[in-house]
Amino acid sequence: MDVADLRRLLSPEGLRLLDEVGRLDATADVVRTVSTLRAAGHDAGLVAAVLEQARLRSRAAAKFGDFADRMLFTPAGLEQATRLRVASLHAGRFAGAGIDVVADLGCGIGADALALAALDLGVVAVERDELTAAVAAFNLAPFPSARVEHGDAEDADLAGIGGVWLDPARRDGATRLTDPGDWSPALDWAFDLARRLPAGIKLGPGLDRALLPDGFEAQWISVDREVVELVLWSGPLARERVGRAALVLGPHGAAELTAPADSPDVEVGDLGAYLVEPDGAVIRARLIGDLARSLDGRMLDETIAWITTDAEPATPFGQAFRVVERFPLDVKTLKRELAARGIGTLEIKKRGVDVDPARFRTQLGLRGSASATLVLTRIAGARAALLVERL
Repeated sequence: MDVADLRRLLSPEGLRLLDEVGRLDATADVVRTVSTLRAAGHDAGLVAAVLEQARLRSRAAAKFGDFADRMLFTPAGLEQATRLRVASLHAGRFAGAGIDVVADLGCGIGADALALAALDLGVVAVERDELTAAVAAFNLAPFPSARVEHGDAEDADLAGIGGVWLDPARRDGATRLTDPGDWSPALDWAFDLARRLPAGIKLGPGLDRALLPDGFEAQWISVDREVVELVLWSGPLARERVGRAALVLGPHGAAELTAPADSPDVEVGDLGAYLVEPDGAVIRARLIGDLARSLDGRMLDETIAWITTDAEPATPFGQAFRVVERFPLDVKTLKRELAARGIGTLEIKKRGVDVDPARFRTQLGLRGSASATLVLTRIAGARAALLVERL
């Protein structure tokens, strides 16, 4: 989308057409839709812009639910936007800390600013890209407490601001920027600001842990078992005695594991009747040891994030499996054992072994109507294959 497309969309005809078309998912007959709209006399440029938004709104529903139907998006902005469920939790931190005016520096299409404004907080949303700033202004239009400014985060006027939210841009167009000094704003600049004002800094969950600053709370967040972000909190936004946190959001609701620092692992022990694969947020936060202790569990291997227990585990912080059988990690043996059980559909989970699951599955020559899960891993350093059932 460019500025001309945005102007078309914001015309009375464009807005009316957006509502008329609704969402377009991957199964939609786009050719037929285009033909219908062109036959109705709509300009080709407008039709193209509307269809792009219709597709983006369909994709955005996973992040924004029904709110997507009244928002505008850019492809990059949607990809980088915080899920509304997560943004609402961020906003709650600011409200809970008594911060009434927040600067959203690098607001993108306005997802976090929208959640802040929905709690009646004052929001100054700053975005350096002119087109994206205009999209954010449209998305925030229903909230009188929010305003959008086109400019650089580093130059924003923070007079009267109680706290800041930063989401440094980690791309330059299609290029991913690997040097934090090249991000916008640069990571060191963001850290310095966060030491002066209460702040939340949204980062990629795979950030090099050597870059984590002292004195900040580091919170990894997963949604439906996908680790979506790392947030660093400072000042009153950071909780006392919480240096590491794993927030897990799923069908169960929200659950969080916290600790002052990385937790030490538990000892390696014998394979029990059950396995637990810790949620990615728990692994990233290095709280596997605390999770294992809460389950009276032990590690399968000192270098691998698998926990084993004797009693059936119940936890929102990982996936649990019952161990059916242990085999050597040997193609000939596994081929024979899986064939005897009529297993034709096989989920392969591997950790700590150099195996290509797709190639390995082909070598097994699977046939049958049954399905199963196979864990390829190491137990106390020895390669093993575990046939398991999900709990």
